[in-house]
Amino acid sequence: MATESFGFQAEISQLLDLIINTFYSNKEIFLRELISNGSDALDKIRYASLTDSEALKTEPELYIRITPDKENKVLCLRDTGIGMTKADLVNNLGTIAKSGTKAFMEALHSGADISMIGQFGVGFYSAYLVAERVQVITKHNDDEQYIWESAAGGTFTITPDTVNPPLGRGTELRLYLKEDQTEYLEEKKIKEIVKKHSEFISYPIQLVVTKEVDVEVEDEEEVKEGEEEDAEKSKIEEVEDEDEEKNKKKTKKVKEKKQENEELNKTKPIWTRNPQDITAEEYGSFYKSLTNDWEEHLAVKHFSVEGQLEFKAILFVPKRYAELYRLNISPF
Repeated sequence: MATESFGFQAEISQLLDLIINTFYSNKEIFLRELISNGSDALDKIRYASLTDSEALKTEPELYIRITPDKENKVLCLRDTGIGMTKADLVNNLGTIAKSGTKAFMEALHSGADISMIGQFGVGFYSAYLVAERVQVITKHNDDEQYIWESAAGGTFTITPDTVNPPLGRGTELRLYLKEDQTEYLEEKKIKEIVKKHSEFISYPIQLVVTKEVDVEVEDEEEVKEGEEEDAEKSKIEEVEDEDEEKNKKKTKKVKEKKQENEELNKTKPIWTRNPQDITAEEYGSFYKSLTNDWEEHLAVKHFSVEGQLEFKAILFVPKRYAELYRLNISPF
């Protein structure tokens, strides 16, 4: 099948124009939004697996993985969630405006901060705060693997994926960063943002890091010297012990770069901890990561229930109820 081209729905094009052409200082929220979307996709496949025992077989491990590619200035975010069908790509990423698209643009025109974008269900488009081009490679259990791509110029394309390694299941976002946004490829910056905005995501968030390790290799200089010595010693009769010593390989230690997956959100879930050990700031941070609300909560109740059914929970009361009722908040 050939590449198909589609036009963005008018309101989405307007939203992208706003995101691309307006200066926002708080651009780091793009990572929070994309991680949140990945977490939602993982929730969906986990729920599907409750009634379909085969759902997780294509990729049993549930995680979000961030891979910075400094050489090509690409930031990759991979999740092993439910993935998207071709129809999902067409409808959810361009041709059908969500109910919150217009409301979010109105909020922006009224002076609202870009960090509110997740509340209106259009957090994906925050990728264009830092990227000049975005690819979405995705595989759903019920469809083939596809590539969605757009530079936000009013159109996007969808192509059957015959060039990338099979995902098994899930989605990989590739953000081709703008020249002045390469700071988001730095390990320190990524860790800082995840800790600030995504610490309480219930799935492992992995960062691919490059480390230097010591490895033993054959010492070529020693080998060369050994060969010269052999030429000289060939004229002399050698005893057996000397032959054994001669045949031993000489090694040396050198530095070698190795990639590892480092988990960034190992913090114990806040609702399982003792309320007396939790600060008001920690409650506030968890509330904002859960709801994408930019305001503080009005009140919080942390409690446990014991009996035939035992559980621990946190109940938040928001300051503004109308907007939050429209949110699709995942359960613990």
